[in-house]
Amino acid sequence: MEKRTIIIRRKEVMNHLPKEIRAGAKVKLGSMFVDRLPLKGVEGKEEERLLKNFIDVPPGHQDWPAKTKDFWASLSLRVPFEGVELDVTIDENGNPENTMDYIYFKWCQKHRHVASSEDEMMTDSNKRFFIYDPQRDLLKKNERVQVKKDADKEFIKISSDEKIMRMLLRVLTGGTPERLTTMELENNLYDYKEREPSRFLKYAKDKNLEVQAEIEEMVEKSVLRRIGNQVIFQDETIGDDMTDAVIFFKNAKNSGQVNIMRARLKEVAS
Repeated sequence: MEKRTIIIRRKEVMNHLPKEIRAGAKVKLGSMFVDRLPLKGVEGKEEERLLKNFIDVPPGHQDWPAKTKDFWASLSLRVPFEGVELDVTIDENGNPENTMDYIYFKWCQKHRHVASSEDEMMTDSNKRFFIYDPQRDLLKKNERVQVKKDADKEFIKISSDEKIMRMLLRVLTGGTPERLTTMELENNLYDYKEREPSRFLKYAKDKNLEVQAEIEEMVEKSVLRRIGNQVIFQDETIGDDMTDAVIFFKNAKNSGQVNIMRARLKEVAS
């Protein structure tokens, strides 16, 4: 069983007092009410299972509702400057190793003054605390690492085919890759991969890359027009966005119009 901990941290209060005094201030996360009832971290059977060791009557007793109401109404958590660490480890049977810490955690997750991340707290004036989850951050970082590794693999494959490199750069940037030398093309594509690995990977693996590149070139050469997201040929909208335009191009029923567009592209490109 792997131990898991999270930390409840608080927003720094900015005022005229020295930082060391602000850091030592006693800040408490108190109970809150929802529809005239105290906020519960857990409910139903889970509440019975977790609170039975903290309430002096058993679940099902006539005083249980009133006692649990008092429990949630009086619940509070003191959060020092460095934060408060909670053990939220769950054993193989689904039971928390530290029941009170787990109750605090579930309560904080629902509390309107607690954000799920520091970024959320900083953008919401109602949030004064946030949950720092080292495991979640570790997983997020690893996801980014895996995406970058996959993007690197795709780049290596694509870099051996100049035609695909030009199509991909056109779709990614809307530029004119035919003006670039092979070295410039490769360098630009590499730089894009480093900046936006997820987007690079998405389009590098897109089976419709060639059609999208063709549409982008037609827009650049004014064979097609783009108004907002819409793609337009003459006075007809062939797609409300690029996805629709690709579907239009791949539909055999539209082959006559598509061939006209391709003929015009050939004329202006020559």
